[in-house]
Amino acid sequence: MRRRTLLALPALAVVAGCDPDGAEAAGELRIATGSPGAVYYRYGSAIAELCKKYLPNVHASVLTTAASEINVRNVLDDVADVAFTQADVTDSHEKAQPRQLAALARLYDDHIHVVVAAQGPIAQLHDLQGRRVSIGGVGSGTAITARRVLSVSGIEVHEAQYGLDDSVRGLRNGDVEAFFFSGGLPVSAIADLAREFPIRLLNLADPVKALRSQWGDYYAERVVPASTYTGITATVAIGIANYLVVRMTMSEPLAYGVTRLLFEGRDELAKAHQAAARLNIRSAISTPPLALHPGAIRYYRAQKA
Repeated sequence: MRRRTLLALPALAVVAGCDPDGAEAAGELRIATGSPGAVYYRYGSAIAELCKKYLPNVHASVLTTAASEINVRNVLDDVADVAFTQADVTDSHEKAQPRQLAALARLYDDHIHVVVAAQGPIAQLHDLQGRRVSIGGVGSGTAITARRVLSVSGIEVHEAQYGLDDSVRGLRNGDVEAFFFSGGLPVSAIADLAREFPIRLLNLADPVKALRSQWGDYYAERVVPASTYTGITATVAIGIANYLVVRMTMSEPLAYGVTRLLFEGRDELAKAHQAAARLNIRSAISTPPLALHPGAIRYYRAQKA
């Protein structure tokens, strides 16, 4: 596949909404995202703005949600038309309702963070034993992955289920001693916290092998560089791919138009969050266990040299 020149604005404005047969992208596009302090919301909001500029017959809107798990349910229940989700969250849904969901692209990798106070007593994952920990909001992919991490590590905690903003507040005021969050780097709410409240990220190298063995090859070691947040050292996190998913019944012109917008609008999307710049046409087509939507396939095939 060859890499096309990104975002030739006049051309994109005229033809981004048309598939190779000239059919026009049209209809409603409700985008299920996540917390305003995290990547999904900023990325999704930027997609909605590009739709308004370059897909004139698409009516795009953004839904604020608890993120991955509820996003997938929203798409399946026709509450949303497109959604951001972690790859591991799609597995159980695909087994329960095969071929109902489809992917437009693999976007970028999340990093599972476990955030604690830098001066506190928690220095490693097993120090969470018996402590009050926010595992992520109800309906989030974070909560699913956090429970898996704790389970394979043999750790029991007193769970709180807070979204990102409440987790940050909870750590600062002592309501929780740690919180999990899955997000692309950097997570703005965590970056804001680190500038005012010294934090430490816990090393998560140990659970990765057990996670892969029990739940599948969705998990990998990833490093959060020291430059990501004020005061931290480079730390091993758990990486999980993120997908943009739709119902398999979405029209091909709409799926094609949104997929093309992701790539040819990548520079503009990256202004909203740098995670958008990590979109790569070679890795984007790898979306197990989900099949690519036929409209997305048409876009990728059109990029072949």
